[in-house]
Amino acid sequence: MTIERIGLTARWCDAAIFNGIVFLAGHVPEKTGGRSLTEQTEEVLALLEETLADAGSGKERLLSVQIFLTDISRIGEMNAVWDKWVAQGHAPARATVEAKLASPDYGIEITAVAAKR
Repeated sequence: MTIERIGLTARWCDAAIFNGIVFLAGHVPEKTGGRSLTEQTEEVLALLEETLADAGSGKERLLSVQIFLTDISRIGEMNAVWDKWVAQGHAPARATVEAKLASPDYGIEITAVAAKR
């Protein structure tokens, strides 16, 4: 079976598709780094949605999501954005943890697995 890669670079790809499953790389705030966690979360979810669409999927097809926050005490701020974004009746399995991220400007990173349409 063939593996399809979207957004391929020398180091990673934005998504890899195998056997009808879309594996998304960690998405971070590209334009809103250093701003509020609300703004960063909105941007990252929009980036995820764009990558899902490029992969032939969508947020209603999410199977699993992992969210990394630099400060877990701010989970409520992130959840306020998440709750408006997630497809009603299609919430994926989800884990949220505190982690040190690649840049001090990042407050959030999200990776996911989804089914292709």
